[in-house]
Amino acid sequence: MRPMAPSPADDERKPAEYFLGLVRKETRGRLKVYLGMAAGVGKTYQMLREAHRLRRNQVDVVVAFVETHGRAETEEQIADLEVVPRKQVLYRGVLLPELDVDAVVRRRPQVAIVDELAHTNLPGASRHDKRYQDVEELLAAGIHVITAMNVQHLESLNDLVQRATGVEVRETVPDALLRAADEVVSVDVSPEDLQERLRAGKIYAPEKVERALANFFRDENLASLREIALREVADAAGRRAPSPPDASGGAPEPTPPPSATRVERVLVALSSIPTDARRLIRRGSRLAGKLNAEWLLLHVETPDESAERISAEALRHLSDNLEFARSLGARIEKLAAPRVAPALAEFARRERVTHVVFGRPSGKRGLFRRSGPVDEFMRLAPEIDVYLVGAGAKEERK
Repeated sequence: MRPMAPSPADDERKPAEYFLGLVRKETRGRLKVYLGMAAGVGKTYQMLREAHRLRRNQVDVVVAFVETHGRAETEEQIADLEVVPRKQVLYRGVLLPELDVDAVVRRRPQVAIVDELAHTNLPGASRHDKRYQDVEELLAAGIHVITAMNVQHLESLNDLVQRATGVEVRETVPDALLRAADEVVSVDVSPEDLQERLRAGKIYAPEKVERALANFFRDENLASLREIALREVADAAGRRAPSPPDASGGAPEPTPPPSATRVERVLVALSSIPTDARRLIRRGSRLAGKLNAEWLLLHVETPDESAERISAEALRHLSDNLEFARSLGARIEKLAAPRVAPALAEFARRERVTHVVFGRPSGKRGLFRRSGPVDEFMRLAPEIDVYLVGAGAKEERK
């Protein structure tokens, strides 16, 4: 998973043997993701270059959806590739193109190129709200997919990116999808090179350049995003399974011997108090991802937090947060008990949990007051690692 940047030398590169081997060997859909730090680094360009390499290796590949944004070098790469006609959707009096999932499934290529994974579909464009859900449907149909996204769209990084850049990202992709990817490739350029591409008009229209340089494309923002992106790709490389046979039919990499270490399992303890709940859930999801572990979310309903005692707004926030955790791959559990800590400790032992994540409400009530449930839990379960997530600067949007 080496850093990649657009270069004429790419024509001389050997095919990506790992993904090509998957395409030739597997009958179920496989997923490859090109990950970058920002628009303009060359993700789409690299995907299309790979499409050409696959086609030269007798792989049936189509462009299912690519947005060139008027970039000449990207448009040149599409010229002699097969493009599946896009669905035209009438939105506010204007016809706009969207991915036509049914058309791709009818065509049944071996590999489909699908750009902008975090995109929100227009009303009526698809059975799904999000493009990543369209991709999941293609994978379920046995079609291999090569796609691209920027790291700030990864759901568990949402608060980290906002803190680092001051930009709130509203379109996100669940971490579970990236974790399930068979290959994640970094498309990396230096912040200085990316800013030069911006000034040269290769990313946005000229009238948007100065505003972009003064906001999202500032030096410090790009440096932070680059570090986050490279770290995410490194984590994905650590999770990758042993390679299948390569394209030449060689032997697969040997499977490492079973580890003698414990199997990691992460538990997030969620209160009904909504403050920073999503921040807590994202941290639990990221911890599980780094450990390559299953993760669970548990809400213990005490008499003080029963549906009859808490407000309708708090109950709605709790329900929304449980669904949010489920969307990130958590297994959701609920317990009714007179006290939080003993119920958590018993549940954690029964489920062989190795790490428990607690959050800190901003008020005096709740899970995290002095000599409260966290202290009691640590006394009752000293063998379990405890992670404490501090409060953010403000309550996150729900």
